[in-house]
Amino acid sequence: MNKILIVDDIESNIKALKFLLEDKYQIFSATTGKEAIEIARNNKIDLILLDIILPDLDGYEVCKILKNDDVTKDIPVIFITAKLDEDSISKAYEVGGIDYITKPLKPVEILCRIKTQLKLQELIKRLQNTKIELEQLASKDFLTGIYNRRSFEAFANALINSHKEIALILIDIDHFKYINDTYGHLIGDEVIKYIVDRIRTLIRNDDLFARIGGEEFVILLPDTSLKEAKKIAEKLRDSIYKDNIVLNKLDINITISLGVASLTKDETLKDLLQKVDIALYKAKKNGRNRVELFD
Repeated sequence: MNKILIVDDIESNIKALKFLLEDKYQIFSATTGKEAIEIARNNKIDLILLDIILPDLDGYEVCKILKNDDVTKDIPVIFITAKLDEDSISKAYEVGGIDYITKPLKPVEILCRIKTQLKLQELIKRLQNTKIELEQLASKDFLTGIYNRRSFEAFANALINSHKEIALILIDIDHFKYINDTYGHLIGDEVIKYIVDRIRTLIRNDDLFARIGGEEFVILLPDTSLKEAKKIAEKLRDSIYKDNIVLNKLDINITISLGVASLTKDETLKDLLQKVDIALYKAKKNGRNRVELFD
């Protein structure tokens, strides 16, 4: 049930509005501006019906305070007043009011306006949530839910600029084409998801994990030396190698190869990716299921 706050210094006006609205909405009321601000901050109010003339702060000042507060700034405010002059109406909108209803109140009008504004706010919230979901989808790999290459590069550049010591691990699933050709692409996808889920349990919260190719993954490790990164890479390799993976009743032998490199002074992310790619190539050339360093 939507919450509506009625702000008026005349109790009979509050009672009349309560009688009209309380069967459809949860009603709060205040007779002063300060009381209204306190209630709005603490009760997740959905809409405010605000009189202009109040004993302490006027309605304009109350609205300004609400709109400058992160907790209350998005609450729609409908001014309700006997003032009919254009200056009063104009000022109500200038301070952040979303609508203006003049007294004496007409029940049908006020119900329609409240319903319209609440529907509008609900639509705005849905659009905002959709925007957030779309942004998240655009930043994540569709299959695994970890970051994609574009997001990785953006976040990695930010981390490189804010940390003195950075290491990078590049991971490739060994003989992945054989897995796809032998068991099919659906099983191949399950292998990728399995690898990602396993690695997630073994890396730190601050490590940046992303899928940058079909079967290639990177882990950026802030505040980590080359020696420490090699230990982490060995732990990942050993864990995957020792796991007995069963997918759709199929026992599948999976191993990974890993290249490790660290960032030196004045190097860019591009330089680091080139170095770790060379290290990974060395791991594949030397028999796979192994970790190699760029040093």
